[in-house]
Amino acid sequence: MLYDYEYFKKEVFALTGIDLSSYHESQMKRRIDTLIGKHKITGYDRYAQLLRTDRERFEEFVNYLTINVSEFYRDPEQWRVMEREIIPELIGKFGKNLRVWSAACSTGEEPYSLVMALSRHLPLGCIKVYATDIDRQVIEKAKIGLYSEKSVLSVPEELKRRYFRKSGAFYQISDEIKSRVEFGRHNLLRDTYPGNYNLIVCRNVLIYFTEEAKDRVYRKFYQSLAAGGILFIGSAEQVMNHKAIGYVKKKSLYYEKPA
Repeated sequence: MLYDYEYFKKEVFALTGIDLSSYHESQMKRRIDTLIGKHKITGYDRYAQLLRTDRERFEEFVNYLTINVSEFYRDPEQWRVMEREIIPELIGKFGKNLRVWSAACSTGEEPYSLVMALSRHLPLGCIKVYATDIDRQVIEKAKIGLYSEKSVLSVPEELKRRYFRKSGAFYQISDEIKSRVEFGRHNLLRDTYPGNYNLIVCRNVLIYFTEEAKDRVYRKFYQSLAAGGILFIGSAEQVMNHKAIGYVKKKSLYYEKPA
């Protein structure tokens, strides 16, 4: 069975570019086994064959594998730190045209939250957020910008009134916010990283990675930041070796690349 899974990892990498060896194996195998059981398939080899031949099952697999759980203003207190301290400091350092990257952005809640947070300090016309994810399906959902009531629960009321329209049981985010985000595909474990960013936000994704993979990603983020730039991570995460990489820890979830 171990050999079977090793074969499957190679097949998945060839098909998707996703390196399962960089994820916690027990967590990932449980997720994959659940999906295989759902389709009543016996063995990883047969499931790999299905992924090669069935586009719908392939897209289902990628969407299921790339754990897409998100919401606006997740950890509201940390977003208050962002609005009151981090954004004004970055504007003071770099000016109004900040370079902002939302990595592993899932269905768009995070980059749109960034635009709204920035809008309290800057005209919308000055704001541009680059948002990336490995999963094409979630990027398409993000571009549509339709969200459940639960997803927008933590959005400050004045921003919800200004930038959302109630549509049945859902909330549609405004085109003026959507227009400030540029979406693209990016694999954190495989692709070249863009550079010279003033703020990088990557939250609640690396908890699924091995320690070695986390280290590689945090080092690449460090290289992607401009001197004086800041990395914002998730509440269940920490950069264990931040000093060795070069970061200075500003707040519990904020790490700075020294000027």
